[in-house]
Amino acid sequence: MQDNRITVVYGERPDEMTLSLLNAVNLRDDIPANARIGIKPNLVNPTPPEHGATTHGGIVETLIVYLQKEGFKDITILEGAWTGASTKEAFKKLGFEDMAKKYGVRLIDTKTDEFLMKEYGGIEIEISKTALELDYLIDIPVLKGHCQTLITGALKNMKGIISDREKRRFHSLGLHKPIAILNKIIKADFCIVDGICGDLDFEEGGNPVRMNRMFCCKDPVLTDSYIANLMGYDPEEISYIKLSAELGVGSDEIEKAEITELNRTETKTTPSPSRIVQELAKVVKEKDSCSSCYANLIQALMRLRDSGEITKFENNNIAIGQGYRGQTLSCPGIGNCTALFTSHVSGCPARTMDILEYLKDY
Repeated sequence: MQDNRITVVYGERPDEMTLSLLNAVNLRDDIPANARIGIKPNLVNPTPPEHGATTHGGIVETLIVYLQKEGFKDITILEGAWTGASTKEAFKKLGFEDMAKKYGVRLIDTKTDEFLMKEYGGIEIEISKTALELDYLIDIPVLKGHCQTLITGALKNMKGIISDREKRRFHSLGLHKPIAILNKIIKADFCIVDGICGDLDFEEGGNPVRMNRMFCCKDPVLTDSYIANLMGYDPEEISYIKLSAELGVGSDEIEKAEITELNRTETKTTPSPSRIVQELAKVVKEKDSCSSCYANLIQALMRLRDSGEITKFENNNIAIGQGYRGQTLSCPGIGNCTALFTSHVSGCPARTMDILEYLKDY
């Protein structure tokens, strides 16, 4: 299977679309015999895939059936929800617990897994032992936006195999560089992107855009470059894509990709984020904040914008992030990292409703 090949399919049935992709690229021929196979969906929180944040279960189920039919028996679904969310709740609510029992595959919450420390370029990263022991890793991200990194795809989806402690530290390290190094240490062997109805602004969903497409590729860097391109960004605008390419994880030269569309449709939707996040962020002074806390703040600011109350913060900076630990400032503070501020809302992460009420009363 060529690393520069991107295979696209359009439709509304995740199961049928997945099988079309797997057959088109003959995935079975790329997997070593008796391989320990890992399937890494994006279950950032326990919300249904129709909300635009999580991987459709039908994709994973179809993949399992395909693999078992081809004689692969050692299969593990592994994931760790974002900080503050329960992976086990996501597994249960989204049908992955029942799926694992039905097909006899392992289901690993990486938050509770054993972790091993791996190092590259002077940076050590705590990674799931289960993930490191795999022979073949299939990454299934959702095509969606992100309030800090503009997009999230195959490369960033790998954060689900590190501990919550490490997720927080990634943000203190600038997020982009550690994402690239993580993928240098452990790289996905095959990517299937769920682009059926991703939220093009927020990682946690809530504003889904119907795109009715899926695609697959062996190269996670090229995968994310294609996502960026679809959403109207130059891959070089996304720092972790550029850094990953520089580290040799894959290629960001989307112009050299061999793109094959398995079918045609007259209802193609070009993914287009609203850019509302960038507008709302103008009132935020962010230093190394975790994605979950920052996203909750942006959601609260959206509600304030809708009610016309965001204008009172035009001349104030709302502070958020680990970079404010130990500081004593008089501006509004979001989360426990701003606990020494004159005024702040607590939480790790701070909840959207708590932030909203705090800012309304500020």
